[in-house]
Amino acid sequence: MSIAETTATGPVRSLVPARLDRLPWSRFHWLVVIGLGVSWILDGLEIQIVSQAGYQTTLGLSAGAVGAVGSVYLAGQVLGALFFGRITDRLGRRKLFMVTLAVYLVASGIGGLSFSLWFLLVFRFIAGMGIGGEYTAINSAIDELIPSRFRGRVDIAVNGTYWGGAALGAVANLYLLSDHLPTNVGWRIGFFLGPLIGLVVIFLRRTLPESPRWLMTHGRQEEAECTVAEIERRAASGGTELTPVPDRLALEITPVDRVSYLKIAKVFFRDYPSRSFLGFSMMVTQAFLYNAIFFTYALVLQHFYGVPKAHTSYYFFPFALGNLLGPLLIGHLFDTIGRRRMILFTYGVSGLLLLSSAYLFQAGLLNATTQTAMWCAIFFLASAGASSAYLTVSEIFPLELRGQAISFFFAISQGAGGVVAPFLFGHLIGTGDSAAPDRNPLTWGYVIGAVIMIAGGVIAWYFGVDAERRSLEDIANPLSATTNHREVTS
Repeated sequence: MSIAETTATGPVRSLVPARLDRLPWSRFHWLVVIGLGVSWILDGLEIQIVSQAGYQTTLGLSAGAVGAVGSVYLAGQVLGALFFGRITDRLGRRKLFMVTLAVYLVASGIGGLSFSLWFLLVFRFIAGMGIGGEYTAINSAIDELIPSRFRGRVDIAVNGTYWGGAALGAVANLYLLSDHLPTNVGWRIGFFLGPLIGLVVIFLRRTLPESPRWLMTHGRQEEAECTVAEIERRAASGGTELTPVPDRLALEITPVDRVSYLKIAKVFFRDYPSRSFLGFSMMVTQAFLYNAIFFTYALVLQHFYGVPKAHTSYYFFPFALGNLLGPLLIGHLFDTIGRRRMILFTYGVSGLLLLSSAYLFQAGLLNATTQTAMWCAIFFLASAGASSAYLTVSEIFPLELRGQAISFFFAISQGAGGVVAPFLFGHLIGTGDSAAPDRNPLTWGYVIGAVIMIAGGVIAWYFGVDAERRSLEDIANPLSATTNHREVTS
């Protein structure tokens, strides 16, 4: 379907949001989930494969250099999110989720050909930029294409699939880094796995349309109407009869070309200060807990339970399974019971479970198996809560800066969780490397993590937004809207 990109400049009335939100679940929506949601799987796969450091011997790297490879990837994610987040709000979702996936595919593949540290660092950074950009473009597109009554469970499930990718990476490493392959070959194949999956997905993405909501707010009303009509045709192909949308639900839009940084600051800190505080709190607290445990779980098993380094990967599988099942099994409750209740429950109970595990750990009542079981229970809930943090920041701000809102809070969470937490907990564990390790420092670290997580849930209860089953335009009026969508739909 080829449509001229005619741009309107005056006010237009649009039923695009109401038409999208009243659609039944269809094969089209499955295509959106599969085509866009794979990015989290790729990220989990990447981090797990690279974290095993199979390239360390080949390239002659020290432990510090291996850590630098991980840090550079995270730094690339932050910069990529900030850079591509602004571009996706200006140029559209579809263009960016094609570009960012291509950046990741090329950079990750080239990284597998590394011959020195500097070469590996450069292309790990670029691959990280691609994945960081993916987060902003795909979360924006998913929220804007999925009907409001399904949006919560879909977003939470998609974000939770990171752990499916991590589990795949761990399985792959058992073979790739074993004696079955030469040392210089296994890790390189691992670097190519993500791009091979991405090549399949990029063909799926070519069939996905631009977000009609983005087209609507950028003056391309005719294109938006035609795109919605095509989505409706695909959604009704199974014989479902679509109900007409009353004209009273129309939203009057005056297109905006560009949102300045000053305007963004005003939206965050003047128009929606409590929502900004909410987004900051949820993202930082979940990132602190996650990165504190995830990046140090192997060290805990080695230092306190005597698990050989080569065997720690086996304990990772149940840990990853708990993280994956939580969003998949209870994500729908965020749409039915509600956002604030479920965020308080997942954050609060996971924090209480961590407090319990801290007591049992200090008392010496846990072994490697029961410690892993505790982590599984904690992160069954915490994983759904963490995914809801990404959902929250992607739906509580106006459409015209959705990508930038995601990137802003993602950057903050990576800075806090990706840098501070692993550094802190690594030092706490470092005191326990003797024959009789001192458990006190790490116990207090767990207590701190638990209190932070519980605080995040309480903040979400008081400052959260009841966004379940509500149109995005009802949650936050678009900057381009000349009428208040809450008044229109009431």
